[in-house]
Amino acid sequence: MRKSVLIVEDEPFILEALSFLLKRERLKVSTFTDGKGCVEYIQSTKPDLVILDMMLPNRSGMQILEDLRAMDAFTSLPVLMLTAKGQKKDRAAAEQAGVSLFMTKPFANKEIIQNVHRLLGK
Repeated sequence: MRKSVLIVEDEPFILEALSFLLKRERLKVSTFTDGKGCVEYIQSTKPDLVILDMMLPNRSGMQILEDLRAMDAFTSLPVLMLTAKGQKKDRAAAEQAGVSLFMTKPFANKEIIQNVHRLLGK
């Protein structure tokens, strides 16, 4: 069975690029563009990996991550936080909240693919 990846990103060009890259890797890709309703969507779809933007409309990626980590069913769900906010304090806050991996934008295609495969255990 193909692994599934949920991309939570509000920037259309980044969303399209990530979707293309991951589909080329034969991953099942779904997308979500808003912080509102995201946790419920994750609960219903149960992806194998979430790529989460830190800055989203209506709810931040940090709030989403904290909500997921507070639920027993999602404490070990791999979450890759992808953000333009690459300051040490942002990275530290994400790590404290339980992020699996923190990457900054812009990103190298090869690096994101390698990290996705690593997080999926491939």
